[in-house]
Amino acid sequence: QVQLVESGGGSVQAGGSLRLSCAASGYTWRRACLGWFRQAPGKEREGVARILRASGSTVYADSVKGRFTISQDNAKNMVYLQMNSLQPEDTAMYYCAADLRAVCSLLVANFGYWGPGTQVNVSS
Repeated sequence: QVQLVESGGGSVQAGGSLRLSCAASGYTWRRACLGWFRQAPGKEREGVARILRASGSTVYADSVKGRFTISQDNAKNMVYLQMNSLQPEDTAMYYCAADLRAVCSLLVANFGYWGPGTQVNVSS
């Protein structure tokens, strides 16, 4: 059974940092694509970053390039999102998701497995 569990959310002031973690289990993750998405109140869920487990290749949304870094620890089946220079517009529920077909885009529709999410609040 595929399971994803996020942690590390919280409240910070603008300019601060947070590190989100995602624990993955229940599949041979080596061939999967893991991604981070976010959804703010009243807005659609959007892709933030993704990493292809086999190669480590990464893709970022333009809005977070240079500020966020996605990484992985294959031995622990963990994926991380380091978020620096946080801004109020980064406030959202953040979700870890898995694409077991490894299409590996930032499209919500390509990710079939989702964690429950972790809330990030950034105050000005």
